[in-house]
Amino acid sequence: MHAGTPSRQDRRPRILAHVDMDAYFVEVELLERPELRGRKLIVAQDSGRSVVLSASYEARADGVRSAMPLGRARQLSPRALILPPHPLRYREFSLRIMEYFGTVTDAVEQLSVDEAFLDLTGARRRLGTPEEIGRTIRRDVREQFGLPCTVGIADRKFIAKIASTRAKPDGLLVVPPSQRLDFLHSLPVRALWGVGGTTAAALEQLGISTVRQLAETPEDLLRRRFGVTGSHLRRLAWGDDERTVQPHREEKSIGAEETFAQDVSSTAELHEEILRLSHRIAARLRAAGMSAQGISLKLRYRDFETLTRSATLTHPTQSALTIRSRAAVLLDRLGPRAQPVRLIGIRAERLHHDGGALQLSFDRAETNWIDAENVLDAVARRFPSAAVGPASLLRSEGAGREDADSADEQSSAPDDVG
Repeated sequence: MHAGTPSRQDRRPRILAHVDMDAYFVEVELLERPELRGRKLIVAQDSGRSVVLSASYEARADGVRSAMPLGRARQLSPRALILPPHPLRYREFSLRIMEYFGTVTDAVEQLSVDEAFLDLTGARRRLGTPEEIGRTIRRDVREQFGLPCTVGIADRKFIAKIASTRAKPDGLLVVPPSQRLDFLHSLPVRALWGVGGTTAAALEQLGISTVRQLAETPEDLLRRRFGVTGSHLRRLAWGDDERTVQPHREEKSIGAEETFAQDVSSTAELHEEILRLSHRIAARLRAAGMSAQGISLKLRYRDFETLTRSATLTHPTQSALTIRSRAAVLLDRLGPRAQPVRLIGIRAERLHHDGGALQLSFDRAETNWIDAENVLDAVARRFPSAAVGPASLLRSEGAGREDADSADEQSSAPDDVG
């Protein structure tokens, strides 16, 4: 079928929304500190190697962006106030917001802590036109959570995503099917999914700077230059994207990593960090009802050389004891280190929706330890601000560190780019 030929989906158009929270981490912080509204704000750990997790629009006007080194952000916006992040608070609000989305439609695909796709096709008779549904979502999120959000609505996922980007901040943009191509072809080619700086530069060498120009370029030329990616991009330029909202996306892995404020040479310090990361990952596995049968270790040296080593477990686990033991073995197998370590990370892989997988273990130590870890989970839920964990870690809590958690089905970190 030619990209411009109407499909059955066009005859019965879907209504897909992309909802993106605006400056999410900053806005959650402002709920506790409303007197800071209107200030230049940056959410980041205030340490030498920290990165920007989120910035207010006032700071963004100075050029500050998420994932930017904090040192660079300070240069661009020297009067900005640095706010320490509160990840548990962000996740709590995220859970509540996603639960609200579930009252609008049962087809919700969460992309990260602060954005999701919603299939509203079945909600139209109940909730009204796409514009009315979008306004309702924005109003409810503001009234229930005190937070702003932007909504993009279209009959294609990637167009809904582009629409929300174009409507920021705190806006609503609906792209009707009849206006799909007019909307797309008015955009720069960089607006398309999959077109980063390198691809955009290569396209510009071919004289392609707009989506319209991309759509009008012969497919064989694009395929010769970019392979299958060229064909894919041309299909997007014609609005060809039949992907549906996937309510239950499988997590591929869960990880956490640490960038040290100062490079670390001590093996004992690295093992201590492995213990800390293992507990964070294990808690997230248990919260998700998952177990992992693979563990990987990442080590980045002072000169940014990065090594990755992996191991397969004999049985799936959600125990910090097992994760720590295997990661420690992987570290020791690397042998003497020629340079200090800048970053260390652990990732739990080959996940199973199998919270009871530990029953496959005959290791009594692991069984006893998981019972203790479940108690730690319960205490942490009951007293979120309490410092609960292995005694060997409590003495070092509060030291300046830049932490990052990630789940592969979302962003590589709980980024807040909206």
